[in-house]
Amino acid sequence: MDILYAAAQPGQGVGGLTAFLPFILIMFIIYFLMIRPQTKKQKEKDSMRESLKKGDKVITMGGIYGTIQGFKEKGRVAIIKVDNNSNLTMNKTAIAGLAEKVKDTDLEQA
Repeated sequence: MDILYAAAQPGQGVGGLTAFLPFILIMFIIYFLMIRPQTKKQKEKDSMRESLKKGDKVITMGGIYGTIQGFKEKGRVAIIKVDNNSNLTMNKTAIAGLAEKVKDTDLEQA
């Protein structure tokens, strides 16, 4: 009986490693199908927000169209002209993108 028990122990080390293989594979798939594309999209939005300048026509996350009139607080806050007599002051992160390039799906991702 002891001989059978001793012979079964070396195989357990290999079985333990192969038991984690499906989890490692799932994490690899999640990274390349979900996490990596999302970080790439976030970097594109950040670079777009950094390249905004006076006169750009933008749309906010709330769906408000306007033209950038200027910036405050070291470029973190944008002043957006909505109408002839209406200006909005909002954080640059509330800007969804340039008005011509924004899709409806971009506005849904708040």
